Amino acid sequence: MSTHSPSEKPNPILYSSAVSGMIEDGILHLTIANPPVNAISAAIREGLMQALDQAEIAADIHAITMSGAGKFFAAGADIKEFDLPPSDPTLPQVTARIEAATKPVIAAINGTALGGGCEIILACHYRIAVESAKFGLPEVKLGLIPGAGGTQRLPRLTGMVTALDMIGTGKTITAAQALEYGLIDQISAADSFANALRQAVITCTKTIIRRTTALELPAENANDIQAAADKIIVKARGRTAPAEAVRIVSLAATLPVNEALAEERATFLRLRQSDEAKALRHVFFAEREAGKHEALADYTARKVSVIGIAGTGLMGSGIAVAALAGGYKIIGYEQTADAAAAGHARITALLQKQFQSGRLSEAALNNQLANLSVSADITALSAADLVIEAVFDDYNVKSDLFRRLDGTVRADTIIATNTSYLNPDELAAQISNPERVVGMHFFSPAHIMRLLEVVNCARTAAEVLVTTLEVAKKLNKLATICGVCEGFIGNRIFSAYRREAEFMLEQGALPHEIDAALEDYGFAMGLFAVYDMAGLEIAWAKRRREASMRDPSAPYCQIADRLCEAGRFGQKSGKGWYIYPQGKRQIDPDITVLIEAVRTEKNITPRRFTAHNIISQLLNVMALEGEKLLSEGIAARASDIDLVLINGYGFPAHKGGPMFAAQHNKD
Repeated sequence: MSTHSPSEKPNPILYSSAVSGMIEDGILHLTIANPPVNAISAAIREGLMQALDQAEIAADIHAITMSGAGKFFAAGADIKEFDLPPSDPTLPQVTARIEAATKPVIAAINGTALGGGCEIILACHYRIAVESAKFGLPEVKLGLIPGAGGTQRLPRLTGMVTALDMIGTGKTITAAQALEYGLIDQISAADSFANALRQAVITCTKTIIRRTTALELPAENANDIQAAADKIIVKARGRTAPAEAVRIVSLAATLPVNEALAEERATFLRLRQSDEAKALRHVFFAEREAGKHEALADYTARKVSVIGIAGTGLMGSGIAVAALAGGYKIIGYEQTADAAAAGHARITALLQKQFQSGRLSEAALNNQLANLSVSADITALSAADLVIEAVFDDYNVKSDLFRRLDGTVRADTIIATNTSYLNPDELAAQISNPERVVGMHFFSPAHIMRLLEVVNCARTAAEVLVTTLEVAKKLNKLATICGVCEGFIGNRIFSAYRREAEFMLEQGALPHEIDAALEDYGFAMGLFAVYDMAGLEIAWAKRRREASMRDPSAPYCQIADRLCEAGRFGQKSGKGWYIYPQGKRQIDPDITVLIEAVRTEKNITPRRFTAHNIISQLLNVMALEGEKLLSEGIAARASDIDLVLINGYGFPAHKGGPMFAAQHNKD
């Protein structure tokens, strides 16, 4: 192996199918390439070891740099290899080899470095990054902890507080933050990165190699460290990985590094086979399948530049903010000038809030405001490529709007309804060319909630569906395709879940017992506490409207109606399923009396419910309703149902969703 003369172009060296190198002026420049995100595969591990071993004995190589091809330095381990037999070299062997190198290894971080990619740069002797680089150890989001030295190297660079926060939550940080915390040594603008890297290499060859695991932990306040650990444990909500992350990171202060690294690896391997990790891997792959449909493969999305939003209340305003962030020009519509002005103010306030919190730059704020208009003239919507209606969920209101849109917008304009329960096929019948109608069921608040149910109506054109999915992607939404039925996927399963919970009250359970079981299972809040927070009167009004259409022979629980008849509408009235003295939720004995009275009227002998009974019964009902959705063709995949319940209804992701949980329990 030899260097080239100044007039020669260096020849690339292939160390594996995913790692190549180039020798210039005594420096071996390694490039990691495993598109699209350079996930750490066996080929990357093999290539890096091969390159490091050869560089160690090559007299003409004095330093090594590592960078990634494309926009990523490297992402985490290739999740597709998780269920394969382990193969050498392992990533811990690679990071140990990097750190032990006798020639300086410089991480030239050209983009995002996550998981195993971040662990590789932590093992390097110097780290220089472009301004746009991002860093993270998100393993807890897959039910894991870093398994290649990250838990021991990061705290030695950043201190325990930052390391606990990053590893325990899986958060991603910017290059500026990484420099401030000590994770990297230098930042450079992209256009001067090559020169900055060259100077960094020169400096590193003239100084003593700094090996991360040999560093002393930075001095920190013990109370701050404990507070950081406690915060992670509180937010874990029954998940194992965050607690294990805290335990293993803490070993950096109590064990020799080799013992701590061995415990880290053993814990990683144990967690990788856990139910929690399997569930989160299921969710990971489900998200990559969501929105895909073989029948759509040959269709191309239409160009959408302008989105009209009919109705700028809370839902419409949230949709507008999401669409503005996606780069669209927005035309809002309201029936009166006052309502239009209020809608514009509402959207502007949401944008200002994002700016004040630092999530939106001043330039982005000004650009989005320039792309926003709200009018009381419906003809303004004639410029829209897509119109999303977000008016009150009443058939007469929506159908009237559809008829007015039909005489206003272009014949090729896509019209989307945001209805939660109405039949979009009936709305589509109100206009010419119903093939352009699609459902876009957003979840509130629409600019924050990630889920979007894209409803494939009876006559929706494939091109319209493809275009809607493309818009959803630009709105940063997780889109799932569903067919037409009452409540679509999410609300239909939630309705079955709610009914079963209320029947369980008649059978012997109490609201606080059901809520406690759900929260222990991993829900952020129990069902009845959620009802109180949202308010009980809207659902009550809906039940009263539908009373005449209800099958009198079908089971019906009257307990929620009795609460509302007694003026118990939730937190806003100070009492609902619970009471709220000084705003704090407390169990109310009067609710037990009310429930017992209903049981007596129905001649029901109550039985005792354990937390296991409660969860099993509720999961079973959700899974059965999900099976019906699959058999009816409303949902294409069981994993789509899981995503809807996780992202729209608070089902704990580390349980995999109701369909996964049901199947897992069978296995």
